[in-house]
Amino acid sequence: MHAFDRYRLRLTEASRPERASTVLIALGSNALVALAKTAAAILTGSQALAAEAVHSWVDTGNELFVIAASRTGRRPADAAHPLGYGRESFVWSLFASLGTLLLGSVVTIWRALGERAGDDGPGPSFLVGYLVIAISFVLEGYSFLQAFREVKEKARRRGRDVFTQALRTSDTALRAVFIEDLTALIALVLAAAGMALHQLTGRVIFDTVAAVLIGALMGAAALLLLNHNRRFLEGKALTADQRAEAIRLLKSFPEVARVSFLYAELIGPDRLMLVAGVTIAGEHTQTDLSYVLRRLEERIATHEAIGLAILTLATPDEEDAIA
Repeated sequence: MHAFDRYRLRLTEASRPERASTVLIALGSNALVALAKTAAAILTGSQALAAEAVHSWVDTGNELFVIAASRTGRRPADAAHPLGYGRESFVWSLFASLGTLLLGSVVTIWRALGERAGDDGPGPSFLVGYLVIAISFVLEGYSFLQAFREVKEKARRRGRDVFTQALRTSDTALRAVFIEDLTALIALVLAAAGMALHQLTGRVIFDTVAAVLIGALMGAAALLLLNHNRRFLEGKALTADQRAEAIRLLKSFPEVARVSFLYAELIGPDRLMLVAGVTIAGEHTQTDLSYVLRRLEERIATHEAIGLAILTLATPDEEDAIA
């Protein structure tokens, strides 16, 4: 079986539809939190809570894009897409980032600065607002903890810290959840602080400033995600460390005497296509070499980061690949 056929088979076997009930529950929970924040913002008149309501509505919509990115990345290869649909996930994640920037950040800041803030004074009771923020913090904290654990496990396997892994990973859905949940927790703290300072000082400016800061925080997160998704779409080269790691992986097989050429291309979340020129150790007939290469391709492709491996024979005069 050729390398491309094995890769198609792996993608087909790995493709598993997500449970509709789980998706609906997640979307429903986000929508309920957004409704609760909207009601609390109306009752309290808090701009910070209004900004949080916009934040939650945008996150609810963005979850559709994140789900689309996750599902698309696992679609099996076909004749039209021999390398699978993994790179489409970067497009859906890009849409989610644009939604956060345009519908979340811009609208929130524009509303906070353009709407009449109201008169100074103690204002209405913020008890409902505090309760909604507390419940939202628990829910967002649980979601962030799940994402943190997954990123931490991947970071441990790659010898990185958690935040470096979150920023470098090509799993755009995981990065989006990690960054958005972290942003949501910080935004909730800002909203609570804005309401508390308004309540303590009687000055509504603190509530307005909190709303603007929440909008700015959403914009910063969106720009961060946009930049990383753009780099994956335009064709991101391996870093020096990643290239060295790929060469070490090839040389870890006793059959590989040296590596003369290495090309790697990202074909989906945490999935590389690896093309390499190698010298096989020992003396072999042409038939033996063909079987050795095929077996090596199969073994290399079992690595969690390799989706497809294609090996060619190096000529004796070719120099070793630079790590």
